[in-house]
Amino acid sequence: MAQLTIDISDELAQKLAPFQNQLSEIFANLIATSLLDKLVPKTEVLTDQEFLISPTYLEILDFLINRPTSKQITNFKVSEESQIRLQELLQKNRETDLNPSEVLELNLYEQLDTLMTMMKVRAYGALKAQNVSTSNPE
Repeated sequence: MAQLTIDISDELAQKLAPFQNQLSEIFANLIATSLLDKLVPKTEVLTDQEFLISPTYLEILDFLINRPTSKQITNFKVSEESQIRLQELLQKNRETDLNPSEVLELNLYEQLDTLMTMMKVRAYGALKAQNVSTSNPE
């Protein structure tokens, strides 16, 4: 495991002392949250410090948090609202330029589609392997 040394104030060190055994996990979560804010597009233009996460992103995240089976993954489809929003963005992109927030949102849809496609391929492979092993018992 890599080691990182940082200088912090004595006051902060005292505040972190009770969490000494959890610092690695705390920093990992902090970094993940920070990156999420930068990578996930806003769904509308907001003030500098306000961020909204795409409802489709949350929809997929909620699906994955529930530890879906391979069968559930292969059958997964985003909600009708998400599909409609994607169609709106694609149509607007054909007719005119998207604003920066919309470009980020469309890029997120593409990334989520790639992620879910890869998951479905792997889940389908797992189901196929499971079916082969149950139909050919040794």
